[in-house]
Amino acid sequence: MAARDSMPIGRLIRFARHERGLTQYQLAAELVTVSGNESLGRGEVSRWERGKRVPGPYWQRHLSRVLDVPPDELRAAARTAKQWRRRQ
Repeated sequence: MAARDSMPIGRLIRFARHERGLTQYQLAAELVTVSGNESLGRGEVSRWERGKRVPGPYWQRHLSRVLDVPPDELRAAARTAKQWRRRQ
């Protein structure tokens, strides 16, 4: 989707989550379910969305599945977020 091409990953996650009508709690719960990793909570989703942290490849894989966002798009968005952070 052209509008999301240069979007940092936090905004992309928020956008895709809202498109699916999920709260941060619901997204975290779905990620726990698909990953089998109970270490994730709403706080981490919030940090991703605010740009405080960038989810690594492990969580990107699960985000792709839950949010139906192509893996390449998430990787590009993560690179964008890291570039923005370096400029600050």
